[in-house]
Amino acid sequence: MKTYIALLRGINVGGHKKILMADLKVLMERLGFTKVQTYIQSGNVVFSALESNEHASTISVAIEKKYGFSVPVLVKTASEIAAIVFNCPFSEETKLKSYFVLLYETPSEEAIESVKTVSYPSEEFSVTHDCVYLYVSKGMGSAKCTNTFFERKLKVNSTARNYRTMKKLVELSQ
Repeated sequence: MKTYIALLRGINVGGHKKILMADLKVLMERLGFTKVQTYIQSGNVVFSALESNEHASTISVAIEKKYGFSVPVLVKTASEIAAIVFNCPFSEETKLKSYFVLLYETPSEEAIESVKTVSYPSEEFSVTHDCVYLYVSKGMGSAKCTNTFFERKLKVNSTARNYRTMKKLVELSQ
């Protein structure tokens, strides 16, 4: 058995695509996943399962069947998420205001190079093959570099989490 972390995109935001975490936990257990733990209402799930590349699809299909709406799901191993958090390029002070834009696929080198030319005051980012590390000194509410911005520029789907959430998910997975 391996420990995985599932990140659901766009649930419980502004009253749309509502899923109670207790219900999500039950759904995951019915799918055969074990040691299921949810964390906050934004769709973060730590679970154990046999090794497979199909977990994201299985979860997404089950959610659509139960709730009637589509939810993109990103699943990574706990060690992959831990490595992403560990490799955050920002200082300890700025990490607290940093975000992780987790990429569902590896963007093309051309897209990565293109986005590197973008610059906004009070915003800093670093692009890797599976994550964009983003620091926004004035907060996400005024940010130009958002999850949607990176999806458009990199031409891949993504979901974003803040540093504290990512750190907590790593703790829960251990």
